[in-house]
Amino acid sequence: MAVAGGGERLKRGALAKRHGCNIETIRYYENIGLLHAPGRTASGHRLYSKDDQARLGFILRARELGFSVEEVRSLANLAQSHDYTCGNILALTERHLQDVRDRIRDLRRLEQSLAAMSEQCGGGETQVCPVMDALLNNE
Repeated sequence: MAVAGGGERLKRGALAKRHGCNIETIRYYENIGLLHAPGRTASGHRLYSKDDQARLGFILRARELGFSVEEVRSLANLAQSHDYTCGNILALTERHLQDVRDRIRDLRRLEQSLAAMSEQCGGGETQVCPVMDALLNNE
């Protein structure tokens, strides 16, 4: 479906398929204002322009990289307005990278705790369970 001057426009299902996401994901991004409401056909079908398609791709990639919705909103708005410097983006990315590193460190501690509890547990049919004891005692 081509539109003069606007390139190929896609319905929501085709857009979801093209980007490998769920229709509900697109609907969610529209509802929270990350993705602008698209134009519609006379029969009411949403038609997503090339710009809409590119913005969705940007949003999905940023989310894959773990950026929060608000970080994605900031990045998308900066990209659309062209009102940014590489330094601005680097600062945001470095903050996000530190958050990722903090989560990895927390997950490693969690892994060690769970492994230690699992090693103490003999399994079996008894109700004496070091894992349950650790959960109940919350120490």
